[in-house]
Amino acid sequence: MEGLVRPLYSSSTILSPKPTNSSVPLPIQLLPLKPISSTLSLSTKLPLPSRSPPYVLYATQESQVSEVVNNETREWAMQDFYSLRKDVETVSERVEEIRASAGLQQLEQELLALESKAADSSFWDDRARAQETLLALTDVKDKIKLLTEFKTKVEDAETIINLTEEMDSSIDSGLLEEANSIIKELNKAIDRFELTELLSGPYDKEGAVISITAGAGGTDAQDWADMLLRMYVRWGEKQRYKTRVAEKSPGEEAGIKSATIEVEGRYAYGYLSGEKGTHRIVRQSPFNAKGLRQTSFSGVEVMPLLPEESLNVEIPEEDLDISFSRAGGKGGQNVNKVETAVRITHIPTGVTVRCTEERSQLANKIKALSRLKAKLLVIAEEQRASEIKQIRGEAVKAEWGQQIRNYVFHPYKLVKDVRTGLETSDVAAVMDGELEPFIKAYLKYKYSMAMSSPSV
Repeated sequence: MEGLVRPLYSSSTILSPKPTNSSVPLPIQLLPLKPISSTLSLSTKLPLPSRSPPYVLYATQESQVSEVVNNETREWAMQDFYSLRKDVETVSERVEEIRASAGLQQLEQELLALESKAADSSFWDDRARAQETLLALTDVKDKIKLLTEFKTKVEDAETIINLTEEMDSSIDSGLLEEANSIIKELNKAIDRFELTELLSGPYDKEGAVISITAGAGGTDAQDWADMLLRMYVRWGEKQRYKTRVAEKSPGEEAGIKSATIEVEGRYAYGYLSGEKGTHRIVRQSPFNAKGLRQTSFSGVEVMPLLPEESLNVEIPEEDLDISFSRAGGKGGQNVNKVETAVRITHIPTGVTVRCTEERSQLANKIKALSRLKAKLLVIAEEQRASEIKQIRGEAVKAEWGQQIRNYVFHPYKLVKDVRTGLETSDVAAVMDGELEPFIKAYLKYKYSMAMSSPSV
């Protein structure tokens, strides 16, 4: 085998083939072999000199691309800067207008007067008046502090803008983001301040108690009431209020029959007072086997969360119908053995409250009386009447034609307030507690109605 293969690889076999023409000498045949090999090597190396520029070309392209990207980034940054500078100027003008309309100098004079009154030796002789003075003092201090913070934040944003203008070569994106966040927070704070200026009721600064009751619609209405419960709890959490579900009565199949939420925080009642009324939902019923469209209703009542000492309302015992029952749900061994749940009805007006969250009958009775007094105070204040029975006759029912807001889930997405006309297609955001646009629109609507109506 070795003898067969070796002749194939021998140099003599390749370099000295048999000459086809005997007249041509052997050296002439061997000479072309070098040009052939050199020709082959040149053919393989010839493209290299012609293609030697590509790596330089590629580097030039990358540098050009990076330069173009940098220019575009710089242009976008400059556009963001100009837009931000305009926003800062707008907010600065807005802050100056608010500080001027709020009367900062007058507030400072009022603060001095209240502080001197609180320092008087006979200040605590009248305890009720002393508490009113302290509350007014706190309000004035908070307002002055807020107006001062507005000015400070605007100055911080303006400083960042001035620093950015002095930096000719580059724009610090971190500074722009900081200024942008300042402006966003400042706009939200100013919006909230403007809302509080619209709240002038005697109980607007207090906390709120929200009562939700399922209306017409059966199981769908009970499920809708549960959805409203979550919506208001989420709103309270986003406002950083202390929110607590005080009482909840579960439905037979799903949802809830009724629920009570306590929201503790400044101006909670003022913001939520416009939520009182009937809320209507239109959707494909998850409890209908055919998946038909269903309309359901739930009623919402809002009253202030007042401290016990401020409820100076005397209700005769003969005007109260008090009944006791066993509370359902969690609460210990007394839930099914002792009648701890309390239901109180004010006979002249028909106003009814129920309290089940406490474990003792006495504690539930005290809390139910407090809620009843708060309801009566709100009714009397809103209607400006002496006969509460006439006021109660105007109470709305959770049924068709009485709704204040419509929530349409099917065949399209829409939430519309009947009173103000404000609407949005972002139903999911509203159900997640984004109620600020509706609250703001209602407060403006209420203020415009109060200004247009003749004074009583």
